[in-house]
Amino acid sequence: MTTQLSDTVGLLRELIAFPTISELSNLDMIAYLGHRLESAGARVDIFHDEIGHKANLFATIGPEVDGGIVLSGHSDVVPVAQQDWASDPFELTESGGHLYGRGTCDMKGFIAAATTMAPYFAERVRDRPIHFAFTYDEEVGCFGAQALVESLRARGLRPGVAIIGEPTMMRVIEGHKGCYEYTTHFCGLAGHGSAPDRGVNAVEYAVRYVNRLLELREALRARAPKDSRFDPPWTTINTGSLKGGVAHNVIASNATIEWEMRPVQAADANFVKEDLRRYCEEMLLPRMREICPDASIVTEFIGEVDGLEPAEVNEARDIMMELTGANGADLVPFGTEAGLFQNYGMSAVVCGPGSIDQAHKPDEYLSLDQLQQCLDMLGRLGDRLGH
Repeated sequence: MTTQLSDTVGLLRELIAFPTISELSNLDMIAYLGHRLESAGARVDIFHDEIGHKANLFATIGPEVDGGIVLSGHSDVVPVAQQDWASDPFELTESGGHLYGRGTCDMKGFIAAATTMAPYFAERVRDRPIHFAFTYDEEVGCFGAQALVESLRARGLRPGVAIIGEPTMMRVIEGHKGCYEYTTHFCGLAGHGSAPDRGVNAVEYAVRYVNRLLELREALRARAPKDSRFDPPWTTINTGSLKGGVAHNVIASNATIEWEMRPVQAADANFVKEDLRRYCEEMLLPRMREICPDASIVTEFIGEVDGLEPAEVNEARDIMMELTGANGADLVPFGTEAGLFQNYGMSAVVCGPGSIDQAHKPDEYLSLDQLQQCLDMLGRLGDRLGH
């Protein structure tokens, strides 16, 4: 085992011991990483959330200029409750060339590799800075990355390239769909089932709303970009649940729909939201309020995770293909924080060690070989920045 790999495994062992599931704080882990990066010569900023329970870390090695390269990873992990692990999920276990523990591949392995390489970067970086961006709450809506982008905007910081180290088996990923999730609440007027015209049946209006979602789902097929490489190539809509009412003979006063869409392009999301706004304001609500002036339809924002749209010109992709030796870039079905960085004006790519097939499962693992490949790539990045 090389010294760099041994040091990375040691740091990963320490990171796994921080139980940073989303419902808990990540402050101890962020403080520890900040200390490690400062020791390597980085300038470290820590941005807390509104209640001081979570924090993002943004650190820089090299000159204070625009156009830097960001190495990005999220600090949070998914829960282990009701999962049958063969070992303690928060204690790194090595067996058969695999490193087992919650977050090994998703995605503390990349964070450990990037942090371990910080002294190497500090020796070589000249004209172009390298940044470390470690965020909170990716697993529950990418809230940390959204806040981090706003922090960068407020400070006028403009990196040029973002490399998001989600587990891709070190394949270069240039695109994925977004994931927009909503809960729409309908409030009507209860009454006896024998006189439906005297009430406002929230379930029936929710059904009309679902029908509209189905119509939009068909319309989106025609909006698929030419030569789209996504599967399916168009933006999708899914109705996850419809709940409402209390009994057979009672007019339902309340109903709730949980639904999502996965846009291939931001314009599709705007198309859907604007259509639904008009449909509610012009069609559903006037009818509901003829009977009950207080009737309402309210859509609750759960999360909007922007997709990573494949771009003809993408410096991040080109750099990573050079560093990994890949002769092409792929798309993936799962979401990441990459689209948020892209929308801020950076070129972005997803590439990291481990397989997404291991993420979120019991006995999650990262192979030593994948970790070494990641270190080799980061070493070549350091050499490139030293030219």
